Amino acid sequence: MDDKNKKELLDAFAEKLTNAVRLYMDGCTRCGTCIDSCHAYQSMPETRYTPVGRAQVVRRLFDKYFKLSGKIAPGMNEAVEFTDEWMQQVLDAAYSCTGCRRCMTVCPFGIDTQQIQGIAKHLVNTAGMTPVVLNMLADMSIAKAETIEDTKENFEQGVRNLEAEVIEKWKSEAGEDAIPIGAKDANVLYVALAGKHSIIPAAAVMNAAKEKWSLSYFEAVNFGAFAGDPAKTKVIALRIIDEATRLNVKEVAICECGTAYRVMKYMTGDHPFKVVSVVELFARYVKEGRIKLDKSKIEGRVTYHDPCQMARNGGIYDEPRYLLEQLTDNFVEMTPTREANWCCGGGGGLVAMGEKEFRMKSSRVKVDQVKATGAKVLCTACENCHTQLSDLNEHYDVGVKVEFLSELLADALVSE
Repeated sequence: MDDKNKKELLDAFAEKLTNAVRLYMDGCTRCGTCIDSCHAYQSMPETRYTPVGRAQVVRRLFDKYFKLSGKIAPGMNEAVEFTDEWMQQVLDAAYSCTGCRRCMTVCPFGIDTQQIQGIAKHLVNTAGMTPVVLNMLADMSIAKAETIEDTKENFEQGVRNLEAEVIEKWKSEAGEDAIPIGAKDANVLYVALAGKHSIIPAAAVMNAAKEKWSLSYFEAVNFGAFAGDPAKTKVIALRIIDEATRLNVKEVAICECGTAYRVMKYMTGDHPFKVVSVVELFARYVKEGRIKLDKSKIEGRVTYHDPCQMARNGGIYDEPRYLLEQLTDNFVEMTPTREANWCCGGGGGLVAMGEKEFRMKSSRVKVDQVKATGAKVLCTACENCHTQLSDLNEHYDVGVKVEFLSELLADALVSE
């Protein structure tokens, strides 16, 4: 690695060093309290899969370049320099962590390992080592915004082709269109994913609630965040922010995508609109009596997986459970649950990368947790979680039916 590349990496590291991050770097005593909190370590007990082990890969660089002892006597604090070989370790650390923050809930010092792994991803991105598919997907999202005027007509036609399926789930519409697009002054701008499974159930629920809503032209997921690229993360988020501002909507409802929700809610600053998860929106509809649900639609015991980015990182615990209580009398919690619930193992870009072997091996503890519930239906409210849980279900022959919460709601809609 030449001096120019080292300088670029050093500058990238410095960009991330807020006062809080410096405390996280200095505060770890390597007490080991966090070790058993990681699903990957629980499933594959190797030191490199512990939160402290991953963080130490980044911390040793910090010790070299940002601490006096590392500059004067690097051997005293295990400081290391930027090298091609060490950056491979940074890459492995960055993408063996899902950013679930379960380790943070048990750390006696409150060290946020996700922020440390955020540095790792930023360094990997600066070094040009980010998994190709993540950069490709991020670039595609950016390109869509740049060419939106050329693609709007095709998108609108594709949406029109879905309206019959929306009407099939709910017979009456909120307005002239079963899926309104580009509607100004709407109460809700719904930001979906690139697939009808993310549009049809939500449209049926919002129409049943007689909501004044509009579908966004853009998909919700922010691949810039998965790629550890702050610039791309900002550009991708701005597409939705600009659209919502132009349409003068009151709320932006993010679909069942944990990272999309966390990025828009907590990483993009203040807006002239409110950001909510679609789960929060739907819980409000039920509480206000705007939609009615039939409890007889779901057969068998139901359990719920908390998406880490919505729950531990976003605080949404009560709303999905409230909805499930309206959907079934046979809901059972996982053990442990809520903030202690095990990560599914698919976050942080791992599902998008397409790699499967590590995801399956590192999530055995989640499989055991699901099996222990005796549930027949495994419900979640996140695209990555749904994909990961479906893969685990097949790989380990768990024998559950994996469902989106929005799909269960749409199927249970009744007039009275």
